[in-house]
Amino acid sequence: MLEKIIALTDVSLVDFLGVSNSNLTLLTEAFPQTKIIARGDQITVRGSDDQISLVEAIVNQCIKHLEKHSSLSANHMKAYIDLILNPTGEENETPWVEDKDILLFGTKGLVIKVKTPNQRKLVEAASKNDIVFAIGPAGTGKTYTAVALAVKALKNKEVKKIIITRPAVEAGENLGFLPGDLKEKIDPYLRPIYDALDDMIPAEKLKFYLENRTIEIAPLAYMRGRTLNKAFILLDEAQNTTSMQMKMFLTRMGIQSKTIITGDKSQVDLPKNQVSGLGEAAHILKGITGISFVELDGSDVVRHRLVREIIEAYGKQEK
Repeated sequence: MLEKIIALTDVSLVDFLGVSNSNLTLLTEAFPQTKIIARGDQITVRGSDDQISLVEAIVNQCIKHLEKHSSLSANHMKAYIDLILNPTGEENETPWVEDKDILLFGTKGLVIKVKTPNQRKLVEAASKNDIVFAIGPAGTGKTYTAVALAVKALKNKEVKKIIITRPAVEAGENLGFLPGDLKEKIDPYLRPIYDALDDMIPAEKLKFYLENRTIEIAPLAYMRGRTLNKAFILLDEAQNTTSMQMKMFLTRMGIQSKTIITGDKSQVDLPKNQVSGLGEAAHILKGITGISFVELDGSDVVRHRLVREIIEAYGKQEK
């Protein structure tokens, strides 16, 4: 009896095993003459050479799926088993037809997908341009979609890191008077970003990414002087940047990087005599190849139906 050890390098054993070890059960039932043991960060397979090769092929398919989608359901395991044991001879076959609007599979079975036409425009713009401005009112999913695109790029190894930043203008930018260390000072202003990441990346992996700075979340003031190469960079709440801050941020972009700037022109918290960097950038940068502007509106609101009506009511009043 031969033995093969398959390392799970970029995925966790818990993700691979599935709920109540359902994925491992399906795999062992498909190969009754083979012993399959999951322990630590590896799968040990004992059996004939042919059977080991088949199990390894299935496991490798599952690893690729997990790297891309962060979750592996029992149905996916069944499909991969069937794909390997009953091949049709077609190359590059996938065991299901993917919805083109799906951005990624998040935690706890959550499917993260485009929900409105303008969100789809944002995704398409990001695929064709290195800098995208997503401008629209609260609740239109611009930040959530941008974070999903960043996570997708990281999973697909298109970038090496994610940088997410917001201007902490409500706390006077320097945050000095707030209690606690830097993380405790800025976390309340970055909570929406953490909430989005929690939906998209398993807790243990997210903790690892944050600790080794693969994902970095920081106030805008900490971007000064840096060059961000091979990174997906997201500036949120950009309406609260000054003209100089916006220029500083846009010039941080390094090679093989992509940037999305999100903001709501109707919710500027800057002093009345201060020009919003978002509005100014929209005027100055239009027409530059590689920079795209996507406008979202009340029809894109994905929160409670009343949010859409509130936005429309305020819009009428402002006009």
